[in-house]
Amino acid sequence: MNLPKREHLKIIFFITLFLGMIAALFSLPRLAIPIGVAYIVYLVFRPLVPFLMKFKLNRNTSVTVVFGMFLFLSIFPVIKVVPTITQEAERLRSFLPRVETYLKEGYKDVKSQIEVKFGLKFEQEEFPIEVLKMGTNTSKVVLMSIPKYLGNLLEWTLVIPFFLFFMLKDDAQFRRFILGITPNSIFERFYNLHHQFNKNLGDYIFAKFIEASIIGVIITSGLLIIDLNFAFLFGLIAAITNIIPYVGPLLGAIPAIVVAYAEFEFTSSFWAVGVLFFVANTIDLAIVFPLLVSKIVNLHPVVVVVSVILGSQLFGLIGMIVSIPAAVAVKLILQELISELYETRDY
Repeated sequence: MNLPKREHLKIIFFITLFLGMIAALFSLPRLAIPIGVAYIVYLVFRPLVPFLMKFKLNRNTSVTVVFGMFLFLSIFPVIKVVPTITQEAERLRSFLPRVETYLKEGYKDVKSQIEVKFGLKFEQEEFPIEVLKMGTNTSKVVLMSIPKYLGNLLEWTLVIPFFLFFMLKDDAQFRRFILGITPNSIFERFYNLHHQFNKNLGDYIFAKFIEASIIGVIITSGLLIIDLNFAFLFGLIAAITNIIPYVGPLLGAIPAIVVAYAEFEFTSSFWAVGVLFFVANTIDLAIVFPLLVSKIVNLHPVVVVVSVILGSQLFGLIGMIVSIPAAVAVKLILQELISELYETRDY
């Protein structure tokens, strides 16, 4: 396709501007995080605005109602939950030395039994102890960081609603600006990609939020029934780590199982904690994920696994979290390229 020189310049300017905005956000994480979260929330709540307008509400009133819903659903739980989570994090930090002692004694007992029954001796006796110390120290660092992260969360409860309100309010103007600087030669395809990606991303985030909430509620409720300490904290950890594909459920179970061993040893309550996590994650993998997430993503399981592995290798934990949305974006772009290269060809 032969394009005029001016159209080439528009395409170069458009791509440069787009990449420059992305680079600027990545270089300013304190600003990028609340803007990114606000944009994700905007994608989830945006369909409610035209829905309310069907009931003869004007746009400003609809935006105000939707914004009020968001404030209630976000700030109220934060006010109620943050103090409890902070207290449990402080208590767990002081509880860690007891956990370390129990694990050391348990390791020594298991080692002695293996040596007596099988005649096997551990040459590197200190290695498990060093691993245990490393895990304990890491846990202390994470727990000490929780109040800081919760402080950031309180800051974001002020900044995110600010960005969200103007995203909802000025949605039409912003889209007109973006589409206005989109070169004519790629306008239709860019609009199609933009629409599909926003819809898929919004649906995916909403589905993952529901999935994580279900897991968090099941784990917290079960731990309260079992009467394990720090139930709310472990429920929150299980919900957050559930966002990480495949390895998230395992990571979320480890802290609760370790503390359960320190409290109950190998009693029925300890096994009940393990069964709880197994049942919760089985429900997630067998029912919640197939019904909510996989239908929205519509990616082959092999593609999902490869995406997670590549994301982990390139960007670590963050890469694992964003790997599936990134794979969806690549899939949409490839579909457009294939359509351009093959379906429009004259045979």
